[in-house]
Amino acid sequence: KAIPQGGPLQWGRITFIGATWLVMKADGDLQRRAVSWAQRTLSLAALGLASVSLVTPLVSARIFDKWFSFPNLALLAPVPLMTLGLIGALWAMLKHLPHADDRWAWAPFAGAVGIFILAFHGLAFSFFPYIVPERLTVWRAASAPESLMIIFVGTLFVLPTIIAYTLFSYRVFRGKASELRYY
Repeated sequence: KAIPQGGPLQWGRITFIGATWLVMKADGDLQRRAVSWAQRTLSLAALGLASVSLVTPLVSARIFDKWFSFPNLALLAPVPLMTLGLIGALWAMLKHLPHADDRWAWAPFAGAVGIFILAFHGLAFSFFPYIVPERLTVWRAASAPESLMIIFVGTLFVLPTIIAYTLFSYRVFRGKASELRYY
């Protein structure tokens, strides 16, 4: 059995999003166990997000100034407030799942995705324009314009294919997971 890299907070985030996926895709005993896993790991995921959110501005004066200067403070306040709101909503929702009619089984996963989108938004805002914090900017790391044009043209063909395949696979694997049967 391979042990994932990172500490307990990393494992808590991975387990949390996986448990919410199982709440959505499974039923019966597995779904009840997944709800329990999601309840237990939500606090680890929240602790991990809080620790990164608190430490990041403390280790960089530039990031501190970006977040806590006016008008950014007012414009960015919804990001942590929405994250806290989603964590609170998930905490309350997981206490009442699973429902007999399997209503709202999708909501914990959607909430987890929302939390991580907000977290990545905050990190992206904090670090931009740097790729390597305080050392290398996006512009210094960029390739020559000719190379970037080749990548752009390739992306025009590859990205629609990836999107189409993703939509196709979500359609094929939609619904609840069920017992494997051979007819």
